Amino acid sequence: MQRLVGLVRRCAEDYDMIKPGDRIGVGVSGGKDSLALLVLLAELKKYNHKPFELEAVTVDLGFGMDFSGIEKLCSELDVPFHLVRTQIAPVIFDYRQEKNPCSMCAKMRRGAINQTLLERGLNKLALGHHYDDAVETFMMSLLYEGRISCFQPVTDLDRTGIIQIRPMLYIHEQTVDNFASRMDLPVIQNRCPVDKRTKREEIKKLVYELSGRYPDLKERVFGAMQRYPLPEWEPHGRYKRPKDEEGVVL
Repeated sequence: MQRLVGLVRRCAEDYDMIKPGDRIGVGVSGGKDSLALLVLLAELKKYNHKPFELEAVTVDLGFGMDFSGIEKLCSELDVPFHLVRTQIAPVIFDYRQEKNPCSMCAKMRRGAINQTLLERGLNKLALGHHYDDAVETFMMSLLYEGRISCFQPVTDLDRTGIIQIRPMLYIHEQTVDNFASRMDLPVIQNRCPVDKRTKREEIKKLVYELSGRYPDLKERVFGAMQRYPLPEWEPHGRYKRPKDEEGVVL
């Protein structure tokens, strides 16, 4: 816990993600990444020298999923929990029968969560993207779109005034998996019919295969993103590859 909170704190400081008095909403889907982020930010909140408020927001897409485990976790963490019920899934899959549903789903989900943040007076949205997500997004843009691009660590949504932050960018996916397992987080099984059948999943497998031949692949891609730099990717602090006490990359 202490080591991972330290990586979240360092990422937040490098990109000036958290300011005193911020009211941060954590987008909690029920997956391991967002649940881990919720726990780590709740722990950071106890000791951070920049005081901030924290709430959890979950968008129910209409798949009939049970979010009681997340509500219980939020109660244990003393973090307010808000469940936003929608009919996004029936609209996309039953009514519109979208062949490529991911883009529309993401757009509608963002709209629902941003509206909730505005109603709650929250000025920042924390998302659970980690180190591997950044590398895979960069590779997707390069291979599928022919662009050198990736999401930003900090994104100012001008139309809403909400700022998106991604405090787990220094933590690897395997580390998140291990943390979620050790903490017995209430991970919810994704019921989306196109889960694990997306372009991102193809890129994930490709990166995994390439990493077997080039062990430093992810580190080199991530470092290139910061040195290039991509817009807003140059850290204010001095980035070092996150390692555990034995020198193993996290």
